[in-house]
Amino acid sequence: MSKEDQKHEIVQRRLAAIMFTDLVGYTTLSQQDESLALELLEEHRRILRLIFSKYNGKEIKTIGDAFLVEFASALEAANCGFEIQNVLHERNLSQTEELKKIKLRIGMHLGDVIHSTSDVYGDAVNIASRIEPLADEGGVCLTRQVYDHIHNNFDLPLTSLGQKTLKNVSGSVEVYKVVLPWKEQTVRKPQQAESTKTRIAVLPLDNFSPDPNDEFFADGMTEELIDRLAQVKAFRVIARTSVMGYKKQKDKKISEIAKELGVGTIVEGSVRKAGNRIRITVQLIDTASEEHLWSDRYDKELDDVFAVQTEIASKIANELAGKMRVSTPEIASPSRDMSTLVHPSQDTQNMDAYINYLRGRRLFAEKGSEQSIKHALTFFEEAVRLDPRFARARVGIAEVVQWLGSEGAIPYIESNRRAHEELTRALELNESLAEAHSSLSGLFLAEDKFAASEEEARRAIELNPNLSDPYRWLAQIVAGNGKIDEAVRLLESASLVDPMDINVLSFLGRAYMYAGREKEALAFWERTKALSPYRTNAHSMEYYLAIGNYSKASQALQEMERLRPENGWTEMYRGFLAARTGDVEGARRSIEKLEKRGASGELTVFFVGFIHYALGDMDEFVKCIERSFELHALPLLELKYSRLYEDARKDPRIIEVLRKQSEYRSKD
Repeated sequence: MSKEDQKHEIVQRRLAAIMFTDLVGYTTLSQQDESLALELLEEHRRILRLIFSKYNGKEIKTIGDAFLVEFASALEAANCGFEIQNVLHERNLSQTEELKKIKLRIGMHLGDVIHSTSDVYGDAVNIASRIEPLADEGGVCLTRQVYDHIHNNFDLPLTSLGQKTLKNVSGSVEVYKVVLPWKEQTVRKPQQAESTKTRIAVLPLDNFSPDPNDEFFADGMTEELIDRLAQVKAFRVIARTSVMGYKKQKDKKISEIAKELGVGTIVEGSVRKAGNRIRITVQLIDTASEEHLWSDRYDKELDDVFAVQTEIASKIANELAGKMRVSTPEIASPSRDMSTLVHPSQDTQNMDAYINYLRGRRLFAEKGSEQSIKHALTFFEEAVRLDPRFARARVGIAEVVQWLGSEGAIPYIESNRRAHEELTRALELNESLAEAHSSLSGLFLAEDKFAASEEEARRAIELNPNLSDPYRWLAQIVAGNGKIDEAVRLLESASLVDPMDINVLSFLGRAYMYAGREKEALAFWERTKALSPYRTNAHSMEYYLAIGNYSKASQALQEMERLRPENGWTEMYRGFLAARTGDVEGARRSIEKLEKRGASGELTVFFVGFIHYALGDMDEFVKCIERSFELHALPLLELKYSRLYEDARKDPRIIEVLRKQSEYRSKD
């Protein structure tokens, strides 16, 4: 531009976030292999420009291998910086040669800039350029000015590097780095985040009754106490599914249980029923010192088992809250007329129905064999037969048939139809039943009704924040929207609530993998494989197939075949591994078996598609994926995130399916 042109150029001053990016080692690579350096330079420019536009970044100019970019929002700039490094991190994982990896440093600052039609000037630009070299390879650094604008809304931790003196900048500048997930040095158990006294586990109350068949009352009392404590918003109470497993681990030390569940306080006790008399003893234990903080005993006439449960549980909850100095406005006083309350403990007065319900809950919580799950269904059905107004038992039926449908044990469409019927009736009977809203959220999610699913999940959390499933449904929704890191955080919240829930554990390990935190995923699977052996092997097999380690994949498949030889995922991976190792006939046998099962109502179409993909038959793969989309069974997370299907993401037809899915979600 000539000096005369510069005189007439429009100049503006405004607040902006400025980002500098710089390729690490580009000059050295240019000297070693100029052709490769130019290839990587162009690839990196294509990747970054796509991401800049996504976050409304305005490219001001390139300076060799560097970018100067302007943002109106500091938060958009920070999110853009993280996504750039995340995308490049995922890309680099597939590169075996170090020279072919693209590594960037990113720096950003917020301040006044002088803006012309062709460039930006000012201290903000100068500071951003000086911040960038302070970042690690593959890292992001930012100034205090950016930190002040984003720290309450940014999703990743920010760590101060202290005051820094920058060249040609008067005074020192406080610099922060973004703590990127894959750069963390240790694997943190999610449940370690909230190990405080207000994190409580209610261990299964021991049955000291002369009649072993009275154990149902101890289980019911445990469940009622968990529910009552969960009403105190200051408490984080571990869910029933995680504590009931300790019925069989009587010799385990309090300190071990506390470590496994991540709790600071444990409630334990016993129930003794003799004739029409009931005695309940409860004590409160500080897990750090194993000191007994408080204990009490309750003796009652058992004229009404449900009234006794409610009264005693309310008293205990108030005692604990008082001992721990938290407010308890949410707990109904036992002196109130409990008949006016719509509460789970009042949704049946039929003792036989209640016993069947408890037996069904126990079997379903164990997630054992398909046969045991079907046995749980018979208990729930009997409970409803005995008391058609028993809302919780209807939720039990819905959850079991959904599980059986997803596992291919019964026709998928039929399972969803019946689950809808049961949940609709349950909510007609008791609209405030959190478990019904949670189960309905999962059902809507399976039908691609995303807005309805999110609404039901949030209603469930509002009613009972100590349920883990609603967090899991929300995680699946946000992951489908491209926010995999937010999904990880939601799943970690679910894990805090229910540390032993195999559904949460399974999804969390896979989410770590999809978020690019593969070392963390591998360590997590190793730590949790005893709790969820089948799913852990299935997800680790996906990883080993993606990196071409067929020996490890074969070992994982052998475990899957041992645990669930007839499961659809087992057959799919059997065929997938056969295809990748050259056994075309073996792969085609798996396709035939899955198609035959699909003809009888089992949802296998995307399994068939995956094997066609492994065989290199993209036309058949696309047909199966398109059919999955029509059936509301699109394997969205695999298509969006899995390294195993990264080539599929380049196919224009798959891109179109994902576009339609995204459009569908936005309209829902």
